[in-house]
Amino acid sequence: MIYQISEISLGLHSPETELTARAAKRLHLREADIASCKLSRRSIDARKKENVHFTCTVEVTLRPGIQVRRHVLERDRKIRAAAIYRYQLPQSVLLPVRPVVAGFGPAGLFAALTLAQAGQRPIVLERGAPVEERQRDVQHFWQSGVLDPASNVQFGEGGAGTFSDGKLTTGTKDSRIRHVLESFVQAGAPACILWEAKPHIGTDKLPNVVKTLRETILSLGGEIHFHSTLQNLALKNGRLHAVTVRESDGGQYQLPCQNLILAVGHSARDTFPMLLENQLTLQQKPFAVGVRIEHLQQEMDRAQYGTAAGDPALGASSYKLAAHLENGRGVYTFCMCPGGTVVAAASEENRLVTNGMSVFARDGANANAALLVGLSPADFGSTDPLAGIALQRALESSAYREGGGAYLAPVQRLGDFLDGRASTGCGRVRSTYSRGVRYTDLHRCLPRFMTDALEQGSRLMAHRLRGFDDPDALLTAVESRSSSPVRIVRTQELTAPGAEGLYPCGEGAGYAGGIVSAAVDGIRCAEAILMKSFEKA
Repeated sequence: MIYQISEISLGLHSPETELTARAAKRLHLREADIASCKLSRRSIDARKKENVHFTCTVEVTLRPGIQVRRHVLERDRKIRAAAIYRYQLPQSVLLPVRPVVAGFGPAGLFAALTLAQAGQRPIVLERGAPVEERQRDVQHFWQSGVLDPASNVQFGEGGAGTFSDGKLTTGTKDSRIRHVLESFVQAGAPACILWEAKPHIGTDKLPNVVKTLRETILSLGGEIHFHSTLQNLALKNGRLHAVTVRESDGGQYQLPCQNLILAVGHSARDTFPMLLENQLTLQQKPFAVGVRIEHLQQEMDRAQYGTAAGDPALGASSYKLAAHLENGRGVYTFCMCPGGTVVAAASEENRLVTNGMSVFARDGANANAALLVGLSPADFGSTDPLAGIALQRALESSAYREGGGAYLAPVQRLGDFLDGRASTGCGRVRSTYSRGVRYTDLHRCLPRFMTDALEQGSRLMAHRLRGFDDPDALLTAVESRSSSPVRIVRTQELTAPGAEGLYPCGEGAGYAGGIVSAAVDGIRCAEAILMKSFEKA
């Protein structure tokens, strides 16, 4: 019998072997009665600053013949039978035409991996470059300001998450999450992502993980066509028959296709008009825009861990904050990067976008996070399905101009922002933005409703996290790609209405928000294709 026991306290420097003794005590057994004790979850409990510790969940396997008394299980509701999860592919038959996956971010990658594992030999179309080439392109952009619109922080193998923190947190409870994490570990990700409450891979490790997953797909008979963009669809009588592919040299070809997983990401802005031309239904979707905020990491650590701050066992602290304003608008932090940097994340000429990034060690001087203002379709100023994209572009163009061009970012001290005066330089917090900055007044490039919300939200968040309103904290504009402003409508069978065989998927289609949820959606779409193949057999 395997039991799951939660809420076991463990000191910051206590050996994990102590978990066995504590589990035995909870079960009213001897340590010798336990065959194995495996850590399955670990979080930091910093509610009492004088006693910061780990809270653990373990899976305990008992030796043959050993049983836990019934009254122990009845009294301790934190002990339960462990759920044993093993991912299984649905039954399928070989498709007559190889399935196509457009986009090779988390959704497309796991869709292709699932199809390949089922023997379907998928064909992947990715407009960007392989991750090795993409890393060089991104570094060149950060150093020179010369942008490649097809190979950048947004486009290329691994998707936008490749140049972030590799965060694997998600609000969904799908059982496939475990399979996603195990797949990452098998591809070389640190094993701790299987038990950490806030797992992350790190920008320094994620490219090799992505490369290994690519090689797995290729070894199973899949094909990956880089520098290849989905240009058009060929639909007949409501059924997908082929796709048109544009290559980097401008050449085009048609590819037979009866099953297409459309996982192009939230920045494939040229794809959405093409879908409308093909009579697909697109809807406006709420999203958020704002700035990146940077603090000194040491001060965030002290605010959350007290005297334990700086302990190597804890690492750099993270936070997640939200504020609800009197006017009903929400302000929240997103994609917090402990010990990280702010990076230039543009994918279009003369438009400025920021993002956050950190390596696995998270050992940089600054903490940064997106500080976002929630938007609804009522803020878009139009009923056009693509009005949210137009708003994004307007904000990105405004930030580019305020930065002075060359993808320098407009930056302001939080104290100056709250006082309504332009910044002329930094204080204790120095900008980490990868292209350089121009100190200014962000009220010049952001709309009034947004600056008002950011002012109110940052003050309210300081009540929850001491020092969040540090006058020397830096605001860098603009953070505009946190999620897609568009949803591609799909049915319960995950296909687009009126386009049988087309599966809108992942964050760009409006059905995910982050690496793990996008990967899970990719798996679900692949499973739908596999199950339908079996039903038709």
